[in-house]
Amino acid sequence: MTSQPNRKTAEPAAGGHGLQAGLKNRHLSMIAIGGVIGAGLFVGSKTGIATAGPGILLSYALVGTLVVLVMRMLGEMSAANPTSGSFSAHADRALGSWAGFSIGWLYWFFWVVVLAVEATAGAEILEGWIPAVPQWGWALIVMVVLTATNLVSVGSYGEFEFWFAGIKVVAIGAFVVIGGLAVFGLLPGVDSSQAGLSNLTDHGGFLPNGAGAILTGVLLVVFSFMGSEIATLAAGESEDPQRAVTKATNSIIWRVAVFYLGSILVVVALLPWDSPSITKDGSYVAALDSLGIPHAGQIMNFIVLTSVLSCLNSGLYTASRMAFSLGQRGDAPKSFARTTGRGVPRTAILASVVFGFVAVFFNYKFPDSVFLFLVNSSGAVALFVWLVICFSQLRMRKIIRAEAPEKLVVKMWLYPYLTWATAALIVFVLGYMLTDTEHDGRKTVLLSLLVAAVVLIVAFVKEKVGGGRPAGVETATTTGPSSGSGSGSGSGSGSESSRDEVRAG
Repeated sequence: MTSQPNRKTAEPAAGGHGLQAGLKNRHLSMIAIGGVIGAGLFVGSKTGIATAGPGILLSYALVGTLVVLVMRMLGEMSAANPTSGSFSAHADRALGSWAGFSIGWLYWFFWVVVLAVEATAGAEILEGWIPAVPQWGWALIVMVVLTATNLVSVGSYGEFEFWFAGIKVVAIGAFVVIGGLAVFGLLPGVDSSQAGLSNLTDHGGFLPNGAGAILTGVLLVVFSFMGSEIATLAAGESEDPQRAVTKATNSIIWRVAVFYLGSILVVVALLPWDSPSITKDGSYVAALDSLGIPHAGQIMNFIVLTSVLSCLNSGLYTASRMAFSLGQRGDAPKSFARTTGRGVPRTAILASVVFGFVAVFFNYKFPDSVFLFLVNSSGAVALFVWLVICFSQLRMRKIIRAEAPEKLVVKMWLYPYLTWATAALIVFVLGYMLTDTEHDGRKTVLLSLLVAAVVLIVAFVKEKVGGGRPAGVETATTTGPSSGSGSGSGSGSGSESSRDEVRAG
């Protein structure tokens, strides 16, 4: 592992010019901030509140802490080595090619399924506004437009994501400020007689359904955090990857605190947790309605649509960059590693979107069989990714410290004890999911394990038959910025909530 200076252009891939450093600092900053806000926060939180009451705050705090710790580990590795494929490449280096292959393909699978889920969710909103265009037509239009955006250049992706994420950030920030003022009776001209911190304890107590509901709440909200890690993937196509990773890692604490804990606290303080309107209209719409804000439902539909488009945009970007990295390492067809003159991995993008289109077709043709299998079988990938990050960091710290200690600009706290504790917590959550039959936790884990087992078998067979990689194939052995990486924002956050919506529908 050798130290390399920052450079504007990534290593050229075979048959192309390599990824380009086309993301500006403002793009990376907004991707990092907006990446933690997904559609799941707006749509899926109602189920968690109905299940755990005000105690859902502890569920969000527990998962938020888990995400902060995982991001710290990923930040340590990515700041030292902002290489193509991020955690997949780190796993390849630290645990073996089988690990990089497996987690890379599982992550790609997760995001292409998310494309279908979010395209459907966005199409439902758009059809409600313009019913003349059928839902499948809107899904097609949205997918085509965002595919074209990603095919133009990484800069066009960054610009779209800058505005999508900006709308989310402004919307949730305004909600926290306005709602907070109403909770304390400081919002003039608004009837907020139901609002008050007393809502946290007056309706059956802070834990109306018992302490066990906290863990059930964890299962419901954990997937809404998927996407917080992908700012580190975007860093590889920025002007200063190390600075971008360090900044994203250091800011994760306040982002989780403000956007998740802050906004959910406002919701459960504005309304009693058992208010029928929360389940009927959604937590944020119900909160806005309680303040008498006109057209609250349409306002929230616009915000959710923006989050969906952001997730789609970033999901396609992330899937394609992971496919690009797999291609570079010889774990995917070589054509995936080829780029255009603008540094766009065209084949990787098209392959990802084709699978996304197929998944959309399954959603409309076989929603309760094939598509539900795809959604459930990708549902636990977030936890698998976080677990692999933990084990990779345990090994990579030793490698970096031995070969390039000056690259440890971000360090995991209380290494290795906190890393082991985080891994244990993730395993515990997976184990608890196996006991959950009410919210499909058991089915999600078992199907995800099935898919993971298939990918692992392919990885081991490939390694045994192939006899290792050919000379010159990239591995995560450099500590400087390498071939770029994927990015995204808000993402998986939307997947769990949208999954609930698909099932409900």
